[in-house]
Amino acid sequence: MENATTRPRTRFLLGAALLSTGLLAGAFGYGAANLVPTFDAVPIDMRLDFHTELMKMNGITMQAAMAVSAVSALALAAFTRGRTRFLTAVAGLLTVASFLITRFGNVPINGRIKQWAATVPPADHAEILQRWEAFNAARTCTAIVAFAVLICVACAGQGAGQTSVTRTLRSARTSRTASNRS
Repeated sequence: MENATTRPRTRFLLGAALLSTGLLAGAFGYGAANLVPTFDAVPIDMRLDFHTELMKMNGITMQAAMAVSAVSALALAAFTRGRTRFLTAVAGLLTVASFLITRFGNVPINGRIKQWAATVPPADHAEILQRWEAFNAARTCTAIVAFAVLICVACAGQGAGQTSVTRTLRSARTSRTASNRS
């Protein structure tokens, strides 16, 4: 696999992609593991109020994390070749998928939840909330897989970097030994 850690530009892009995608996957993972079960455990009016307030805060931070994640991973794909290009493009596209799921799945339901918090939820609110949870699970999975792919790229790059360092050290030792013999 091509080493994505040898050039400053690709090191920076890989770092930005890992950080932003890790934050995104962590935030979605935390929400899926902790917030959603809590939403299900409290009375519906409390869930709707909390959900509405949470979405106000999440709107900017989650969109920013998705944007930085997608842009940095896709830029890394543009600056690399071979398997690294393919894997970083996959990670970027998975992040784009998280964005699309959020934008066209969760956000419209969030708008309805905001209305319900001010009025009364409809009779089929449980079904709609289950759909929101399904979208949430899907975007969480795409973000976690994107992060895992980037970790694989980074680990493969580190291995390649260590191998080239080892080769350089061996070459230097061989040159010193040859010059000492002369």
